[in-house]
Amino acid sequence: MNAVISYYGLSQKLNERGLTRTALAKELGISSRTMAKIGRGEKVSDRVLGRMATFLCCPVGELCRAISSNNLLQTLRDEKYAQISGGLYHELQVRMTYNSNHIEGSKLSEDQTRMIFETNTVDVGEGVPVDDIIETVNHFRAIDYCIDTAEEPLTEDIVKRLHRMLKQGTKDSTLAWFAVGDYKRRPNVVGGRETVKPEEVAFRMGSLLSEYDQIVDVTIDDIVWFHCEFERIHPFQDGNGRVGRLIVLKECLRFGLVPFIIEDSKKMFYYRGLSEWDREKGYLTDTCLDGQGAFKRLMSMFDVRL
Repeated sequence: MNAVISYYGLSQKLNERGLTRTALAKELGISSRTMAKIGRGEKVSDRVLGRMATFLCCPVGELCRAISSNNLLQTLRDEKYAQISGGLYHELQVRMTYNSNHIEGSKLSEDQTRMIFETNTVDVGEGVPVDDIIETVNHFRAIDYCIDTAEEPLTEDIVKRLHRMLKQGTKDSTLAWFAVGDYKRRPNVVGGRETVKPEEVAFRMGSLLSEYDQIVDVTIDDIVWFHCEFERIHPFQDGNGRVGRLIVLKECLRFGLVPFIIEDSKKMFYYRGLSEWDREKGYLTDTCLDGQGAFKRLMSMFDVRL
């Protein structure tokens, strides 16, 4: 079986039964060594897995998480499930969340973003909007969702769910017309350029996803193209940049490509690339490749390979 027991899936089932892992081990005669392997996210025998599923009255699949042949994705999943501090997953969360939010005007510093991720607290200082903090926490969860669903085909449901995750609990979510988790209801502009009209968004998004799905061997160029087209449609009332960059993360992980993080310091090059795409595609591509190079250096720091 190409899977290992999910610490969280097992914990959920134990909570439903009012049991601890120690009690489960005692009941089934499972050694402490085997339980330790489960806690570290390592493989255990199908026999142990089957006995647990039978005892907890659930399908084996509800206790498992998939093992990917994509080493980068598996590393992120392992570190996420094991809650490893200071690894690649940790740095991805902090650096991508800080940069993506700061590009869109968040006043939180990288140190404050790191503090929220590491301690679930923040010294906000002066003049930091509450929504900046909420969206930071939401962005952490959205990255987790991208990692969890990385190998699934990209669908409208995933795109909308990312938007819902990012904007839930914010002031915008209290506005009926804002449509959190759904396509925009009011026209919007970006950089002075009119975007797709609300009544045309569903069709344009469906067409874009269909065209993208037909690409046989997806490359980094294809993902950059998709990102640009997504941003030009601008399907949501707000949050399009961050949702678009989250999609990039998911799709790079899906196709075994090194992700790229657009750094706040490069945002003017990034904006130029989006606006000049029809005239010169190299502007955006070069900016994204620069972000990919930064991620490669991060992988090298932790000795992680594709």
